Amino acid sequence: MALHTRVTEMLGIEAPIVQGGMMWVGTAEMAAAVSNAGGLGILTALTQPTPDALAAEIERCKTMTDKPFGVNLTVLPSVNPPPYRDYRRVIIDAGVKIVETAGGRPQEHVEDFKAHGITILHKCTSVRHALSAVKMGVDIISIDGFECAGHPGEDDVPGLVLIPAAADQIDVPLLASGGFGDGRGLAAALALGADGINMGTRFCATVEAPIHEKVKQFLVANGERDTNLIFRGFKNTGRVAKNSVSDMVVEIGSKPGAEFGDVQPYVSGVKGREALMSGDLDRGLIWAGQVQGLINDIPTCEALIARIVADAESIISTRLARLVA
Repeated sequence: MALHTRVTEMLGIEAPIVQGGMMWVGTAEMAAAVSNAGGLGILTALTQPTPDALAAEIERCKTMTDKPFGVNLTVLPSVNPPPYRDYRRVIIDAGVKIVETAGGRPQEHVEDFKAHGITILHKCTSVRHALSAVKMGVDIISIDGFECAGHPGEDDVPGLVLIPAAADQIDVPLLASGGFGDGRGLAAALALGADGINMGTRFCATVEAPIHEKVKQFLVANGERDTNLIFRGFKNTGRVAKNSVSDMVVEIGSKPGAEFGDVQPYVSGVKGREALMSGDLDRGLIWAGQVQGLINDIPTCEALIARIVADAESIISTRLARLVA
């Protein structure tokens, strides 16, 4: 038995498993390892400090895998936004065939990518936003439930409801994202109407993830309750691992009249990168989802993907089939 879905067919991959674009983690080492293991690895464009650096990273990834891989371009509101158009042009000029987009107002980028024949995965946290993205022309929707790391939106709808709600209204292939880390999750996602899963936190706890071993052990030790929801009062909710920094951010942000500037010194991306690279778990924010409670080891990407697919196949063909019989 093999798991063939619309996602595996459209992306040309063996397993219906996509590695999410993760800031500071989505490097050539990570993306190539996932792609070589049969999934879809993804480089994170803004992890690279300049468009030229992204061009070099794409070329480096090409030397590490001959399998399909993609690039994530996340568009976020910012006082001093990065040169998104320049990053987009690098992606196009490099001949990248698959792009994951995320964030608000992606239409300009979607139109340009589509004009160059690029397959687009767009990450959404609500059905209404997914429907808008489909109208723009994206090829695959990655629907992100409340369990996820990163920004789950403001609706607080978990995957068990969000995934089938999206599947009921969306005709393009669907990736289930948020809370996935094993074969049970993959089998469940397929049962709920998705065509595959997107994983971020789970891929951080792999041999190839370019982060400190202490951070990987931190994810293994944590349970499903060891996250904090930050920026709630600023309508920009984010889910991160529980540590002294995120505890402080929650406390400051919950005070009456709190403004983003009050927490800004503690939440910089530079400090988060330093935490990931140094293993100093209280240096900055560590973005992680509730799936931490399902992470018990640090395998290679190849072993992880093989195990997830084999377990999902066993659940579908043996346990569930027996229940029907």
